[in-house]
Amino acid sequence: MGGWAIAVHGGAGVDPNLPQERQEEAKKLLTRCLHLGISALRSNIPAIDVVELVVRELETDPLFNSGRGSALTENGTVEMEASIMDGPKRRCGAVSGLTTVKNPISLARLVMEKSPHSYLAFSGAEEFARQQGVELVDNDYFITEENVGMLKLAKEANSILFDYRIPAAGLESCSAGAAADSPLVMNGLPISVYAPETVGCVVVDSEGRCAAATSTGGLMNKKSGRIGDSPLIGSGTYACDLCGISCTGEGEAIIRGTLARDVAAVMEYKGLDLQGAVDFVVKERLDEGKAGLIAVSRDGEVACGFNTNGMFRGFATEDGFMEVGIWE
Repeated sequence: MGGWAIAVHGGAGVDPNLPQERQEEAKKLLTRCLHLGISALRSNIPAIDVVELVVRELETDPLFNSGRGSALTENGTVEMEASIMDGPKRRCGAVSGLTTVKNPISLARLVMEKSPHSYLAFSGAEEFARQQGVELVDNDYFITEENVGMLKLAKEANSILFDYRIPAAGLESCSAGAAADSPLVMNGLPISVYAPETVGCVVVDSEGRCAAATSTGGLMNKKSGRIGDSPLIGSGTYACDLCGISCTGEGEAIIRGTLARDVAAVMEYKGLDLQGAVDFVVKERLDEGKAGLIAVSRDGEVACGFNTNGMFRGFATEDGFMEVGIWE
């Protein structure tokens, strides 16, 4: 074993004209989350606890699309989803359709540990949250003024928007054009802006235990009831004795490619190393989809891959390596 390692992400697909101020805000948040995880790992806290801790921090800050600051549905509400997986015994928990749970990732952890199930959604997940006594808030808590404006523009463009950090000028130009003119498609249908978001964390601790966690508000102007890849074990999130993976991007493409599980599979069946497995999966399993992922291995390695123009990401390892970046 090569010691502990941690990676975090705030979404793949970044507007190339993103203001420098926003870039610095994102890097500061990723750096804060890395230091939070590093401190926990140095205290010998298990990997599963660290990924929950870090994703809770990301959910609490409205900068990225998860928890507070989540993207809005076509009805102007928030429906959040999350999943978590503990590598040693491949235990997992997932939730979807949450409207009042302050930290969806912690409810996913409770589904894993306090229920006989792996996945709860909508009213059933909300009822379970009340039974478990987790912190609940009004749906308005998750809604930011910025996202209200984004939803308005998405409706005017009759399309789905993915990134509330795209500058206003970019939004105006995309809303002015017909979505059908866009060369980009999702599930065969045209879209006008491609910049998907999710947050995630993957960790291997000093005992070689891997874990992964992913959380999101989904797509801006999505249909109520839409479920993406983030809560789907094997698609958006996966952890086993070899590695831990968290994905972000075009959920429908990630689902079709079972992206997270495929990283572990090619390591196991093709004998690829972590970065080789990530590169293979991003190149061969996304078809025409756009996505990215972060990964750690039980040997203390970190890796990432994406076929978008950028991904908000950060890494740190026990030997002192630390990096936070956005672009290639």
